[in-house]
Amino acid sequence: MATVDDCRQALYDLAARLDTNAEAQGRLDLDRTLACRVTDLGAAFHARITGGRLVDIADGDDPKAKIALITASDDLLLLVSGRLDVTRAIATRQISIKANPFDLLKLRKLL
Repeated sequence: MATVDDCRQALYDLAARLDTNAEAQGRLDLDRTLACRVTDLGAAFHARITGGRLVDIADGDDPKAKIALITASDDLLLLVSGRLDVTRAIATRQISIKANPFDLLKLRKLL
């Protein structure tokens, strides 16, 4: 099982990867709040997705977030590292994403 620090670092790694790709892919028209809930650790993080970037990462849940990613710590690390396909993970219920269907389509482009 990963630690809270591992999960936090994974989100920062994802943010760095998105920063690198944002300019190359053009800006993604998505400006939403994000909550990442790590079920096996009882931890949560929140951030904002804007212009194809993940910014303002902080500890704690955001119950009003427009997008909620719910997963176990190890699955979060696999997802961020690219070793877990997001579509397959949703289909097998390894992760759960609560969002508007149009936002889900845009999120697939990011992950």
